[in-house]
Amino acid sequence: MSLLFRYLSSCWFLHDPSDLVPPKSFMWKNVTFYLISGFIVEGLISDPADGVLEVLGRFIMAFSSIAVLLLFEKKWSYFNQLYTSIFVCENFIMTLAVGAEMLDLWMTMEHVEMREEINIGAATFLVLWYIAIVSYIFKRFFSHPTSVSVIYAISYFVLTYGIPMMLMDI
Repeated sequence: MSLLFRYLSSCWFLHDPSDLVPPKSFMWKNVTFYLISGFIVEGLISDPADGVLEVLGRFIMAFSSIAVLLLFEKKWSYFNQLYTSIFVCENFIMTLAVGAEMLDLWMTMEHVEMREEINIGAATFLVLWYIAIVSYIFKRFFSHPTSVSVIYAISYFVLTYGIPMMLMDI
């Protein structure tokens, strides 16, 4: 449990994720949570079958993007550490997204007038926080300037979310 808290502290920019070495069981639990929470979120906002395909697409793109980046940077030995760091924080953001979906459901049932504005604000906040977290993780692992880490993080976001979403819309 302390390992999880140390990883979660990197979501708040408090801990260097490159210092953490996860055991295999932690990594697989993390992947399992990633898939299940992704299925839940996508199932709430789209057709469940499409949601499953999109989450699997994101999963494949996430692993592929991390692998290509590490090969490009010649730091393959960091694969388990990097993907675990990103996935723990992604799981944290996804958990918040589930909460945002529940808030949206409640606001819909209560006919809250500003529901759409609140949802757009929450989604924007979560996406920006996600990009900031991933950029922080990349900066810690690769020691690049912040601007390069932000570009990597935005690229990672587009690859892992944009491409699967685009393919599902075709």
